[in-house]
This record gives sequence, C-alpha cells and structure tokens, in this order.
Amino acid sequence: MALDGIFLHLLSDELKSALIGARVDKIYQTQKVELVFLMRTRGGAYRLLMSASGSAPRIHLTAQSIENPSNPPMLCMLMRKHLSGASLTDIEQAGFDRVLKLIFSAVNELGDKVKRTLVIEIMAQYSNIILLDENDLIIDSVKRVDASKSSVRQILPSLKYELPPSQNKLNILNTDLNEIISAAENKNSPLSNALLSVVEGASPVLCREIAYRSSAGDTLSGEMSDAQRTKLRFELEVLKNTVINRTVSPTSVSNADGKLIDFSFIPITQYGSAAQYTSYESLSEALESFYFERERLVRTKSKAEDLFKTVNNLTERLAKKINNQLTELEECKDRERKKIFAELINANLYKLQKGCSFYELENYYNENVPVKIPVKPELTPSENAQRYYKEYRKMRTAEEMLTKLIEQGRDDLAYLRTVLDELNRAETEREIGEIRQELADGGFIKRKTGGKQKKNQPLPPLEFTSPDGFKVYVGRNNIQNDKLSLKTAAKSDIWFHIQKAPGSHVILSLDGRKPTDVSMEFAAKTAAYYSSGRESGAVEVDYTEVRNLKKPTGAKPGYVIYHVYNSALVQPEQPK
Repeated sequence: MALDGIFLHLLSDELKSALIGARVDKIYQTQKVELVFLMRTRGGAYRLLMSASGSAPRIHLTAQSIENPSNPPMLCMLMRKHLSGASLTDIEQAGFDRVLKLIFSAVNELGDKVKRTLVIEIMAQYSNIILLDENDLIIDSVKRVDASKSSVRQILPSLKYELPPSQNKLNILNTDLNEIISAAENKNSPLSNALLSVVEGASPVLCREIAYRSSAGDTLSGEMSDAQRTKLRFELEVLKNTVINRTVSPTSVSNADGKLIDFSFIPITQYGSAAQYTSYESLSEALESFYFERERLVRTKSKAEDLFKTVNNLTERLAKKINNQLTELEECKDRERKKIFAELINANLYKLQKGCSFYELENYYNENVPVKIPVKPELTPSENAQRYYKEYRKMRTAEEMLTKLIEQGRDDLAYLRTVLDELNRAETEREIGEIRQELADGGFIKRKTGGKQKKNQPLPPLEFTSPDGFKVYVGRNNIQNDKLSLKTAAKSDIWFHIQKAPGSHVILSLDGRKPTDVSMEFAAKTAAYYSSGRESGAVEVDYTEVRNLKKPTGAKPGYVIYHVYNSALVQPEQPK
C-alpha cells in the first residue's frame, strides 16, 4: 500500500493543523465501510473522509460532496449519538503503525464530558474504523471481527481494544541508519524487498524509490558496493529529514494511458520519462485525486448491486421463456395437418369403422396419395374427426397467443437491456434510485414499502455545450429519454441515438439556428459515448428531427420509432 505508516505519520500532522479544536457538525455513512465527518472550525468547515475499504482504505480531507443514503444506517446513528458536537482534541499514532487514533471530547446523555476515541486501521482487507469509550472498550466498529474470523484479535462491542500485533521493524527516526543498512544486507534479497522487510512504515513504492535512487536497483542487498551503500545511507538520511522537517512533496504517477498507478509523499522518479507525474499541494489532495474517481464508480456500482442482479435474473428468465415459447410455436405449425386429417375422416365416414388404430385414406389435398391417419380405436370415426378438429383449433389459438406473448417478451427483453445499459452508466445514487423507480412503475420489481421514503425531485438531463456553442442534452434513463425527446425538445431540434442498440436519447438544441457540422459531430459522438457501444470502435448513430419521432401506444419507456433519418459513423467520445 502506498498509504504507509510514514505517509500516515505526515498526514496526521496535516490533519492536526487543520482539525484540532474542530467540532463534529454532521456524520454520514456514505457506504458500509466509509464515514464522512463534517468538521467546523473558526476558520471554516472541513469534510474528513475515513474508509475501511479493502481496496482503498484511507483517511483524508475531501473537497468532494459525496452523496449520502436516504436513510442513515444504524452504525451512523450510533456514531452521531456519541460524536455529534464533540471536539477533536488530538490525533495519535504509535510509531509508524498504520493506525490513527482521533481523540474527541464529547458529552454523554447525562451532560457529562467524556472521552471518545475513533480508531482507523489502514491494513488492506483488515482495515477497520472502531469507536472506543473512555476505558478503551469497543463501542462498535465498521467491521466486527469474531473468533471465526480471527483467533488472535477480536473486534466486538464491550471488548478491550488492542493495537494490531507489532511487526518489529526499525523506525527510521530513532534507529541508527547504519543499523538499518546492516539489517537490510542480512536479508540478502533485492534491495527494495530488504528495505520493505526492515523499515517500519515504508511502502513498496517508497522502498523501490530509495533503491532506485541509490543506483542499486534490484541488486541483492548483501552484494552492494561501497558506493551503493554510501548512496543508500544518503537517501535514508534524506528520507529521515523529510519526515522530521515535514518537507513533503506529494506526487502521483500515471502510465501512458493516464491511469494513476502510484503515489507518495516524495517525488517519484523510478518510472522514468515514459510516465506522467503530478504534484499536489497537500497529502489529502494527493489521496483524493488517486482514489476518488475509482471509488466513486465502485461506490455507485455497489449500491446498484441488487438491481444488477435482479435485472440480470429477469433477463435470463425472460430469454429462457421466449425460447420455450418459440419451441411451442414451432409445434403449432402442424395444425394444418390436423385439419386435413379431420376433413379426410369426415369425407370417408361411410366406409370407416370403430376399433381401428389407423385409417388409410386417399389424400385429395396431395394428388390422392394414400396417407395413414393415427386414430383412437375406442372412438368412432366421427369422434376421431372431432378430436383432430379440436386439436387444430387449440393449436391455432395457441399460435395466436404465443405470437403475441413472444412479441411482448422480446419488447420486455429489449427494454431490460436498455435498463442494464443505464445501470452500467449510472454515476450517482439518485440515478440508480430513478432507475429502480422506473422498474417498479413498469411492474418488473416490487416497490419498497415501510419506513420513511425520501422523495427527490427528478434529476435534470445531462447538459453539454458543443465547441461552437450549441447545447446538447442527454437522457439519464428511459423515463427521462421520453420526457426529453417527446416533451422538452423543440420539433426542429435534432435527435441522436446509437443504431439498433441500447443508449441514451441525445438532443441537439438549435434554438432557432441551423446546426453546424461541428455541433452535429459533437452530438453524434456524445450519443455514441452514452450508449452500450461506448467501449467499441466506430459505431453507427442515427439522427433525425424530433418531429419525426413517434411513440407507439403502450410502448415501453424510452422506445420510439422513426422512418425518416440519416446515419453517421463516429467514434464514441466523452463530452467535456
């Protein structure tokens, strides 16, 4: 983890300078393992984010306004009970452990001042956020750990809190540097690995950077030359002074595609000139930049996980049902043969008798070629004819019903695929909520009952501006697509949609002007991006005037038909 104990040590100083004396104004549990505290000081307000996510545990100040759930979870209510209005008095760290203790002065139900401690442990999948009372007894935690999960250290209410087991590494601030170098040499492994196993609170990226700067690279620590050893001591001295003097230079590194891959509190040079480097004003800013966009998408998808599962299950069941209906429909094609058998039997009643297992008759529908007609011996010829007539009528009725059911099923299947596309592109909880409401209105899922339901105003469509000043609007879901295309847009505006695939309705608003090539291309690329084809290469996008759109009676939300249109082959491109 790049967020190591040394980084956390420096970050705690940054948090202290901003938050000591701050009062807890509001507490939100933005997801199961994430808390956001709104802290107020005389100088202003700060948002403190704490996450125990296994993939991105962290604590830092954030400038982002993170969407909160409509109903606060029970743990959030507990945190509010103990910490609302409390003042932050100190932030503690034991050595370079990846554990911070936020000490609060709070007031209990009786009005007495009490100490409350919020512990955040930054330890990958074992990360946690734990609330302690004045006796260091656990009140509760984001993740409860019982004996079935750990035989060494349980995290449960009323148990005494204990720090994670020490790793017995060397602290760079109070250990002679020669001792650290000697310990690394004794490991006789690649220098970066040796430093990682020896230096307390050092992350892999930091150890690789020190090894890289020492010109030792992946040289075995036990085989360093005198020059490399001297250079290593110099780099460790620089690191020690950086920590003592707090002379940090927060930096992140991206690959050639712009994907963030690492960060540290010192400049990173190990990736060479092929990488891209970004500097930040603060450690919190570096953390937020590195984690927020990735975690935002993960956060959204986790909140829609149940909806994804439901829609996928509905899609699978519906596809299977349609296949079964198609098989039944294929069997109905035999109905004309049943009718012919009935008519041939009726035409020959005068010479047929009861008790036969089949009748061999001339088929005057096929040049009098003899045909064997299976019959039931216990029935009279007339009754056998009526049986075939009955089977014919049954198949004819089934064919009519199956044709309608298959058509309806295919419409539903196409609609559910548009919903999956919407879910894949949803970026906020409110967008997911509106999709959930859309499915409930359509009868695909049950409405949530019980509890206080918070009603929000419908979200507006996404809005962008083309390079030459035309407004472009994008529907977020099927309900919004209908409203945007059929009610909001002017008849002369231009409508865009990916061809024969799920996607958003996109409107190029002309406002009385003629569209330009630039604006048309911008809108077409936007329609390609906000569709199921955004990860593809070039895709076909249809476009037509809004006046040419029609919505069939009873059609699903978002479904329109059009016959007058043009198409353009474009590359999906995110609008800016």
